[in-house]
Amino acid sequence: MIKVKVEFLGGLDIISNHERQHKLTLPLEEGDATMKDVITYICKDIITDQKDVPVFIEDDTVRPGILVLINDTDWELEDKEEYVVESGDLFTFTSTLHGG
Repeated sequence: MIKVKVEFLGGLDIISNHERQHKLTLPLEEGDATMKDVITYICKDIITDQKDVPVFIEDDTVRPGILVLINDTDWELEDKEEYVVESGDLFTFTSTLHGG
């Protein structure tokens, strides 16, 4: 089991019943889980209304306009979906899109 934290900022918490922080226990072994597994878990178990999945996902990845940080580092520097998850990781998703 892998224990991680997930944060939704910039209004993105709307997809998770207005909860900004989540502590997750992923049912996977350390070394086997990737960021793609975290994204899948979020879509199935955290997003409270499945019609909100397109707010978070587009073309099987986090949609453009959402900044993704892995332990405070841009996920583009950490191999994006292929990042190997470790216990204690912090994943932050921040919407940079604002309505007007």
